[in-house]
Amino acid sequence: MWQTTPAGDRALLVTLGHTIDPSLLGQVLALDRVLAGRPPSGLISAVPAYASLLCHYDPAVTDAARLEASILQLEGHVDAAMALGAVVEVPTRYDGPDLASVALATNLTPAAVIEMHAEREYLVYCVGFAPGFTYCGALPDQLSVPRLASPRLRVSAGSIGIAGRQTGIYAVESPGGWNLIGRTALRLFDPAADPPVRVKPGDRLRFIPTS
Repeated sequence: MWQTTPAGDRALLVTLGHTIDPSLLGQVLALDRVLAGRPPSGLISAVPAYASLLCHYDPAVTDAARLEASILQLEGHVDAAMALGAVVEVPTRYDGPDLASVALATNLTPAAVIEMHAEREYLVYCVGFAPGFTYCGALPDQLSVPRLASPRLRVSAGSIGIAGRQTGIYAVESPGGWNLIGRTALRLFDPAADPPVRVKPGDRLRFIPTS
Protein backbone atom coordinates (compact mmCIF):
# COMPACT_ATOMS: atom_id res chain seq x y z
CA MET A 1 0.00 0.00 0.00
CA TRP A 2 1.11 3.55 -0.69
CA GLN A 3 2.27 5.48 2.35
CA THR A 4 2.48 9.24 2.81
CA THR A 5 4.70 11.23 5.13
CA PRO A 6 4.91 15.01 5.59
CA ALA A 7 8.25 16.43 4.45
CA GLY A 8 8.37 19.79 6.15
CA ASP A 9 5.39 22.15 5.93
CA ARG A 10 5.07 22.22 2.14
CA ALA A 11 5.89 18.78 0.77
CA LEU A 12 4.46 15.27 0.99
CA LEU A 13 6.50 12.11 0.42
CA VAL A 14 4.50 9.35 -1.25
CA THR A 15 6.21 5.97 -0.81
CA LEU A 16 5.09 3.18 -3.12
CA GLY A 17 7.51 0.48 -1.98
CA HIS A 18 10.86 -0.24 -0.39
CA THR A 19 12.99 -2.01 -3.00
CA ILE A 20 15.07 -1.07 -6.03
CA ASP A 21 13.06 -2.58 -8.87
CA PRO A 22 12.25 -1.42 -12.42
CA SER A 23 8.55 -2.22 -12.00
CA LEU A 24 8.35 -0.11 -8.86
CA LEU A 25 10.06 2.80 -10.59
CA GLY A 26 7.51 2.35 -13.38
CA GLN A 27 4.72 2.90 -10.84
CA VAL A 28 6.44 6.02 -9.49
CA LEU A 29 6.85 7.49 -12.98
CA ALA A 30 3.26 6.60 -13.87
CA LEU A 31 1.98 8.45 -10.80
CA ASP A 32 4.22 11.39 -11.69
CA ARG A 33 2.71 11.50 -15.20
CA VAL A 34 -0.85 11.40 -13.88
CA LEU A 35 -0.21 14.21 -11.40
CA ALA A 36 1.51 16.30 -14.07
CA GLY A 37 -1.44 15.83 -16.43
CA ARG A 38 -4.14 16.46 -13.80
CA PRO A 39 -2.44 18.22 -10.89
CA PRO A 40 -4.42 18.42 -7.66
CA SER A 41 -5.09 21.93 -6.43
CA GLY A 42 -1.95 23.43 -4.87
CA LEU A 43 0.53 20.89 -6.23
CA ILE A 44 3.65 22.73 -7.48
CA SER A 45 6.02 19.97 -8.58
CA ALA A 46 7.01 16.35 -7.96
CA VAL A 47 10.41 14.68 -7.73
CA PRO A 48 10.59 10.93 -8.50
CA ALA A 49 13.06 8.53 -6.90
CA TYR A 50 13.49 4.74 -6.68
CA ALA A 51 10.20 3.99 -4.98
CA SER A 52 8.78 7.35 -3.95
CA LEU A 53 7.52 10.69 -5.20
CA LEU A 54 8.17 13.92 -3.31
CA CYS A 55 5.26 16.28 -3.92
CA HIS A 56 5.79 19.99 -3.27
CA TYR A 57 2.65 22.05 -2.64
CA ASP A 58 1.59 25.61 -1.92
CA PRO A 59 0.39 25.76 1.72
CA ALA A 60 -1.66 28.85 0.86
CA VAL A 61 -3.76 26.73 -1.51
CA THR A 62 -3.87 23.25 0.05
CA ASP A 63 -2.51 21.22 2.95
CA ALA A 64 -0.95 17.79 3.43
CA ALA A 65 -4.24 16.10 4.30
CA ARG A 66 -6.09 17.31 1.21
CA LEU A 67 -3.17 16.54 -1.09
CA GLU A 68 -2.82 13.10 0.49
CA ALA A 69 -6.49 12.35 -0.15
CA SER A 70 -6.20 13.41 -3.80
CA ILE A 71 -3.14 11.22 -4.38
CA LEU A 72 -4.24 8.12 -2.48
CA GLN A 73 -7.45 7.86 -4.47
CA LEU A 74 -5.23 7.13 -7.50
CA GLU A 75 -3.78 3.96 -5.96
CA GLY A 76 -4.56 1.03 -8.21
CA HIS A 77 -5.69 3.32 -11.05
CA VAL A 78 -2.44 4.32 -12.74
CA ASP A 79 -0.85 2.54 -15.68
CA ALA A 80 2.37 1.19 -14.16
CA ALA A 81 3.93 0.04 -17.44
CA MET A 82 7.49 1.34 -17.62
CA ALA A 83 7.72 4.10 -20.22
CA LEU A 84 11.45 4.03 -20.90
CA GLY A 85 13.11 7.28 -21.78
CA ALA A 86 16.08 8.01 -23.99
CA VAL A 87 19.24 5.92 -24.22
CA VAL A 88 22.15 8.25 -23.45
CA GLU A 89 25.59 7.14 -24.59
CA VAL A 90 28.33 8.10 -22.14
CA PRO A 91 31.84 8.17 -23.65
CA THR A 92 33.99 6.80 -20.84
CA ARG A 93 37.68 6.79 -20.20
CA TYR A 94 38.24 3.91 -17.79
CA ASP A 95 41.20 5.24 -15.82
CA GLY A 96 39.66 5.85 -12.40
CA PRO A 97 41.83 5.77 -9.26
CA ASP A 98 39.88 2.80 -7.83
CA LEU A 99 39.86 0.60 -10.95
CA ALA A 100 42.78 -1.52 -9.75
CA SER A 101 41.34 -2.00 -6.26
CA VAL A 102 37.92 -2.94 -7.68
CA ALA A 103 39.63 -5.52 -9.90
CA LEU A 104 41.46 -6.93 -6.89
CA ALA A 105 38.31 -7.06 -4.75
CA THR A 106 36.32 -8.83 -7.45
CA ASN A 107 39.06 -11.25 -8.59
CA LEU A 108 38.95 -9.74 -12.06
CA THR A 109 41.46 -8.01 -14.26
CA PRO A 110 40.96 -4.27 -14.86
CA ALA A 111 40.09 -5.11 -18.47
CA ALA A 112 37.38 -7.52 -17.29
CA VAL A 113 35.94 -4.88 -14.93
CA ILE A 114 35.72 -2.47 -17.85
CA GLU A 115 34.14 -5.06 -20.12
CA MET A 116 31.52 -6.06 -17.56
CA HIS A 117 30.67 -2.45 -16.68
CA ALA A 118 30.27 -1.43 -20.32
CA GLU A 119 28.37 -4.50 -21.54
CA ARG A 120 24.86 -3.44 -20.49
CA GLU A 121 22.45 -0.53 -20.33
CA TYR A 122 21.67 0.96 -16.93
CA LEU A 123 18.29 2.30 -15.88
CA VAL A 124 18.39 5.73 -14.24
CA TYR A 125 16.50 5.32 -10.97
CA CYS A 126 17.12 8.67 -9.36
CA VAL A 127 18.85 12.01 -9.87
CA GLY A 128 19.96 13.77 -6.73
CA PHE A 129 22.34 14.00 -3.74
CA ALA A 130 24.17 16.68 -5.74
CA PRO A 131 22.91 18.42 -8.91
CA GLY A 132 22.69 15.92 -11.75
CA PHE A 133 24.16 12.92 -9.91
CA THR A 134 22.75 9.80 -11.56
CA TYR A 135 21.92 6.65 -9.58
CA CYS A 136 21.75 3.76 -12.05
CA GLY A 137 21.43 0.00 -11.90
CA ALA A 138 21.90 -2.74 -11.80
CA LEU A 139 25.53 -3.78 -11.99
CA PRO A 140 26.47 -7.41 -12.61
CA ASP A 141 26.64 -9.25 -9.28
CA GLN A 142 30.38 -9.78 -9.69
CA LEU A 143 31.04 -6.02 -9.74
CA SER A 144 29.27 -5.38 -6.44
CA VAL A 145 31.71 -3.69 -4.06
CA PRO A 146 31.04 -1.59 -0.94
CA ARG A 147 31.49 2.15 -0.74
CA LEU A 148 34.88 3.45 0.33
CA ALA A 149 35.50 3.31 4.09
CA SER A 150 36.43 7.02 4.00
CA PRO A 151 34.71 9.22 1.39
CA ARG A 152 36.80 11.60 -0.66
CA LEU A 153 36.32 15.27 0.10
CA ARG A 154 36.45 16.16 -3.59
CA VAL A 155 35.37 14.09 -6.57
CA SER A 156 35.72 15.73 -9.99
CA ALA A 157 32.70 16.33 -12.21
CA GLY A 158 32.36 13.55 -14.76
CA SER A 159 33.74 10.86 -12.45
CA ILE A 160 32.04 7.47 -12.82
CA GLY A 161 31.71 5.30 -9.74
CA ILE A 162 30.25 2.04 -8.49
CA ALA A 163 28.92 1.05 -5.06
CA GLY A 164 26.86 -2.01 -4.21
CA ARG A 165 24.81 -2.94 -7.28
CA GLN A 166 24.70 0.64 -8.54
CA THR A 167 26.77 2.82 -10.84
CA GLY A 168 26.58 6.58 -11.11
CA ILE A 169 28.11 9.76 -12.49
CA TYR A 170 29.16 12.79 -10.47
CA ALA A 171 27.75 15.67 -12.54
CA VAL A 172 29.41 18.37 -10.41
CA GLU A 173 32.44 18.37 -8.12
CA SER A 174 31.39 17.14 -4.70
CA PRO A 175 32.40 14.84 -1.85
CA GLY A 176 31.77 11.16 -2.55
CA GLY A 177 32.45 7.65 -1.36
CA TRP A 178 31.89 5.55 -4.48
CA ASN A 179 34.67 3.56 -6.15
CA LEU A 180 35.85 5.64 -9.11
CA ILE A 181 36.56 3.54 -12.20
CA GLY A 182 36.39 6.10 -14.99
CA ARG A 183 35.37 9.55 -16.17
CA THR A 184 33.42 11.22 -18.94
CA ALA A 185 33.51 14.61 -20.60
CA LEU A 186 29.72 14.49 -21.08
CA ARG A 187 28.13 17.41 -19.25
CA LEU A 188 25.19 16.17 -17.20
CA PHE A 189 24.33 19.41 -15.38
CA ASP A 190 24.15 22.88 -16.88
CA PRO A 191 22.32 25.49 -14.75
CA ALA A 192 21.84 27.66 -17.85
CA ALA A 193 20.07 24.90 -19.80
CA ASP A 194 16.36 24.02 -19.75
CA PRO A 195 16.13 21.53 -18.21
CA PRO A 196 19.47 21.88 -16.40
CA VAL A 197 19.86 18.10 -15.91
CA ARG A 198 20.74 15.97 -18.95
CA VAL A 199 19.05 12.73 -17.83
CA LYS A 200 15.99 11.84 -15.80
CA PRO A 201 14.60 8.75 -14.04
CA GLY A 202 13.49 6.21 -16.62
CA ASP A 203 16.28 7.07 -19.06
CA ARG A 204 19.04 4.53 -19.69
CA LEU A 205 22.79 5.00 -19.83
CA ARG A 206 25.27 3.06 -21.95
CA PHE A 207 28.94 3.55 -21.14
CA ILE A 208 31.10 3.59 -24.28
CA PRO A 209 34.83 2.90 -23.62
CA THR A 210 37.19 5.44 -25.20
CA SER A 211 40.96 5.72 -25.24
